[in-house]
Amino acid sequence: MSQENVEIVRSIFAAWARGDYTSAEWAHPKIGLVIADGPTPGSWTGVAAMAEAWREALSAFEELRAEADEYRALDDERVLVLMHFNGRGKTSGLEVGDIHMKGANLFHVRGGKVSKLVLYWDRERAFADFGLSE
Repeated sequence: MSQENVEIVRSIFAAWARGDYTSAEWAHPKIGLVIADGPTPGSWTGVAAMAEAWREALSAFEELRAEADEYRALDDERVLVLMHFNGRGKTSGLEVGDIHMKGANLFHVRGGKVSKLVLYWDRERAFADFGLSE
């Protein structure tokens, strides 16, 4: 099951790497979204609330892309993705890749759908929260 879940997460990241955040077919209708840190921390429930949170988080950037560096199956349901961002700040014009923004995403996958997604803009915080090392 864990390898199937990794493949589901890989397919999500394939779209995100292109800057395409429009699909939520992968999400359970009552998905829990947690943004653990960064400019818009909080938690939301449901696809509509997740979409609104994404819009708000992405609104500060132009062409923000999330690219996976590594996929780790933590157990039968959880997949941790170590990732980095590319794009540009709308106001500053600063290239996100130039400041080396490395994050992590934790996907909880059940029955082929993501039931919970925890986003970290700061990879080190994710490692500390899960007691992991790079």
